[in-house]
Amino acid sequence: MTVDLRLYALIDPAVAGGRSLPALTALIADSVTLVQLRDKHGATRLMIEEARDIASVLKSRGVPLLINDRVDVALAAKADGVHIGWDDMEPADARRLLGPEAIIGLSVKSMEQAAAAPLDLLNYVAIGGVYATTSKDNTAAPIGTGGLGHIASAIRARKPGYPICAIAGIDASNAADVVAAGADGVAVISALSMARDPAVAAQELRNVVDAALTKRGAA
Repeated sequence: MTVDLRLYALIDPAVAGGRSLPALTALIADSVTLVQLRDKHGATRLMIEEARDIASVLKSRGVPLLINDRVDVALAAKADGVHIGWDDMEPADARRLLGPEAIIGLSVKSMEQAAAAPLDLLNYVAIGGVYATTSKDNTAAPIGTGGLGHIASAIRARKPGYPICAIAGIDASNAADVVAAGADGVAVISALSMARDPAVAAQELRNVVDAALTKRGAA
């Protein structure tokens, strides 16, 4: 399945600006191209309910919903796929459980991971953290646009044109830089959820990304 990574919103009850996740989703739904539910501490039953409520908001816009880490939640909520890390379920097992039409993404943080990622089992990779972020505990130093460019080139040397998004610390002020470095889109949390007006922030960020892709000749 082809995945549109231009504006990939990660929504998390711990970083929601006091809003419910369905309410936050409704505010940004007209601008985002992909949404991920990330809830590291929620109970399984609650997370399934959250996912179903979010999916109902996104359905009319045709925006897919992924679940962070939890393949069981994705299956129960009939989400469109999952995003996993290297300590989560193996991509082959996730693909076996979710089927060929599911969207499966993988975090890639190093050249070693870029060489090892099973690209044929995935729909995209998310490279980062590009910049410093406060939305997730991460002791690794930011890789910057230089590191992003190197890792993106390594991925595409293996598979030309492979879908890549950049993550961590990205907002409207630097999104064009990460697109210029090779990303097809940006994965963001605080830039939308903590904005005074998430709808305006989402539209602004989408415009920046679209303009940068056009400038790069990738739109």
